[in-house]
Amino acid sequence: MSAAPAQASPVLDVTVQRKRFAGAAGGGSPGAARTVLEDLRFNVQPGEVVSLVGASGCGKSTLLRLVAGLDADYDGRVRLLGRPVRGPAAEAGFVFQEPRLFPWLSVAGNVAFGASGAAARPDVRARGPAGVEPSRARALELLDQVGLAHLADAWPKQLSGGQAQRVALARACFGHPRLLLLDEPFSALDAFTRIKLQDLLLQLCRRNGASALLVTHDLDEAVRLSDRILVLRADPGRLVAEIVVGLPHPRDEDDAAVVQIRRRVRQALRRAQEDTAGAPAASVRVVRAP
Repeated sequence: MSAAPAQASPVLDVTVQRKRFAGAAGGGSPGAARTVLEDLRFNVQPGEVVSLVGASGCGKSTLLRLVAGLDADYDGRVRLLGRPVRGPAAEAGFVFQEPRLFPWLSVAGNVAFGASGAAARPDVRARGPAGVEPSRARALELLDQVGLAHLADAWPKQLSGGQAQRVALARACFGHPRLLLLDEPFSALDAFTRIKLQDLLLQLCRRNGASALLVTHDLDEAVRLSDRILVLRADPGRLVAEIVVGLPHPRDEDDAAVVQIRRRVRQALRRAQEDTAGAPAASVRVVRAP
């Protein structure tokens, strides 16, 4: 009998036993610690887009900071490509809610910011045309992918909000990351621009071989983009449901299967809000597409 095929190692493996914040003045006893995340375990597989959804204050953005290596004060472990995360890693690109572009750098300069590590790699250098600095060549390649090659020498003040966020996406992809971390990246955009950038995110993941972990409050966005949707409850933040989407792209929001998935996510969120007592980590409810 032939052996079963080996499952690919996860790009990201997260175990958080506990994350606490010290109490602040006016927020209870001075110095009293508040647990914001507890008994939370999940992974992200190669090529996956995974969304984190939950009520405000359930710890989604805090969790993203732990994964990014921006906060090491917690009990647990985060592994990226099998290695412990002990600080920001070149293998992970971060996209914030705001573009956070440097006004004194050109668009291409913003994309290539921090190029001293990634752009010096031989595989990156080889991509540039003759006579073009490797970091600029990579920046131009990514600006072409996001449809802004003609604005490479423009200044951030000359960009629209959607264009600025395209630059932020390109910058996150500059070092060929295996994982994109996105904290509500499209929430400040109008509906039409948001949909265009959601499609662009999927294209960038495919072209650059990246997985994505996305924090969002937009259920339509989560269902449109995700392979899996993780639902968190609050006080403390804990994973209570995993919805496996299992639908091909592109997804029509009016398709019956998409509507059904959206309904299941909404039901899981409602149950999470009603669960005041909390549930043990082992009781995570896995919901698969019909």
